[in-house]
Amino acid sequence: MEFSHVPVLLNEVIENLNIKKDGIYFDGTLGGGGHSGEILKRLGPSGRLIATDQDREAIESTRERLKEFGDKLTIVKDNFVNIDAVLKNLGVKEVDGILLDLGVSSYQLDNKDRGFSYREDAPLDMRMDKDSGKTAEDIVNDYTAEELTRIIREYGEDPFAAKIARTIVAAREKERIKTTFQLNEIIRSALPEKVKRKVGHPAKQTYQAIRIELNHELEVLEQSLDKMIDLLAPGGRLCIITFHSLEDRIVKNTFRNAMNPCICPPEFPVCVCGRKSKGNIITRKPIAPGEEELKVNPRSKSSKLRVFEKLH
Repeated sequence: MEFSHVPVLLNEVIENLNIKKDGIYFDGTLGGGGHSGEILKRLGPSGRLIATDQDREAIESTRERLKEFGDKLTIVKDNFVNIDAVLKNLGVKEVDGILLDLGVSSYQLDNKDRGFSYREDAPLDMRMDKDSGKTAEDIVNDYTAEELTRIIREYGEDPFAAKIARTIVAAREKERIKTTFQLNEIIRSALPEKVKRKVGHPAKQTYQAIRIELNHELEVLEQSLDKMIDLLAPGGRLCIITFHSLEDRIVKNTFRNAMNPCICPPEFPVCVCGRKSKGNIITRKPIAPGEEELKVNPRSKSSKLRVFEKLH
């Protein structure tokens, strides 16, 4: 199955990256190469794009798709949280722009063997990096009821977290939970009828919670943003596409603190803490997809783009 590369908010990303022909750019979420390909088209002979992804299948497929760009593209199998080490290994001190598209790729959702989707019966996997050990099956079968409640409540923002967790624990005492459809039925049985009748799949929030926990998505994001801002060249921009409120909140708060890091009490007439602004938030409100994009790519519906610019 080929990696899908329908890039979300493509025009908005390209416009906000302010691409210079001779610039160096970093795409931390290569995926199917939709965004990367458009960045590469705008680079001159001395321009460069460095891209990372955890998914070996994505890298192999996209390297072939983008081979026409030759040495302008460097792909590294790694998590974007390691951007500092990746750039250091390549002898790069700073970059002119950074992009993160935090969504699960269409390929990962549509390839049922990856276990990301509740719409296909498949093994409970959900690993962004198939070379890593633990899977979603391990979380579902090995976490305590308290641990499951915590992640479903915090990462899935589901008010029925405790009931879902207890139902999972009771079900796995009879047999190990190995597939997505097994888990779907268990979640469904834990929910009131009025919730099951609502628009949207009843398992959606639990799947989100398990995926975030398994891939350490929020910790990785929190650990990445400040150092990404520090690695930007003066005037460089950091563009982040999020797909749910937990990610968006982290990005919004990090950008706000980077722009105004002062911790002095508001009654102080002048700043004495010595913390200096690193730049400016370009998007006071996040950029959302327009009607045309929503028609072509319904999965873009919850996406939001926020942009930060390093001080000149």
